[in-house]
Amino acid sequence: MSGFNKVVDSYEEALSGLSDGMTILAGGFGLCGIPENLINQVKLSGVKNLTVVSNNCGVDGFGLGVLLEDRQIKKMISSYVGENALFEKQLLAGELEVELTPQGTLAEKMRAGGAGIPAFYTATGYGTPVGDGKEVREFSGRKYILEEAITGDFAIVKGWKADRFGNVIYRNTAQNFNPLAATAGKITVVEVEEIVEPGELDPSQIQTPGIYVDRVIQGTFEKRIEQRTVRD
Repeated sequence: MSGFNKVVDSYEEALSGLSDGMTILAGGFGLCGIPENLINQVKLSGVKNLTVVSNNCGVDGFGLGVLLEDRQIKKMISSYVGENALFEKQLLAGELEVELTPQGTLAEKMRAGGAGIPAFYTATGYGTPVGDGKEVREFSGRKYILEEAITGDFAIVKGWKADRFGNVIYRNTAQNFNPLAATAGKITVVEVEEIVEPGELDPSQIQTPGIYVDRVIQGTFEKRIEQRTVRD
């Protein structure tokens, strides 16, 4: 990797520098648009005591769920946690700290972190356990709570196409949390289905500019269906 060329050849190189106790922001929604190979590399690295920020924690045996198997996650900041039996077991046993965050608030926390905004006010969560202990202010007769932005040591992101300079395009709903996470990582790593030469991507279609991206790797993906329903 030299100059503007951000392509790396191995997943070990893609996550070089990841260590115990770090915070990882992970794109994806359910199993849609998840950086599954980067997640697997986190598992293989054996790092522990991670704080993971993502909409959810995958499912048992796939996605972020694999990091629960060896208790690599210390704290999970997410919006939805209903697909993991192991997640539930560790939570109820006090082995996993969980910070539930409304989905829109979680998205804005990442966006604000990437934009250099330290905190923002939102009405969402006021008067509920989400707002406990948080500063409250009133604007135009309505109460708002102060939410702090989120940044991470690493952001792991799944894109569709990227060029060697790190400009990224996402495909349809696989965009989800990925562009937000990409802006908020000190080191942002993007895995994609295809890497092209600079100039081949339509500039109007680029959703994450390369200035946010540190490393790009091409992978192959399972694209598993989270809840598969078929006719009898």
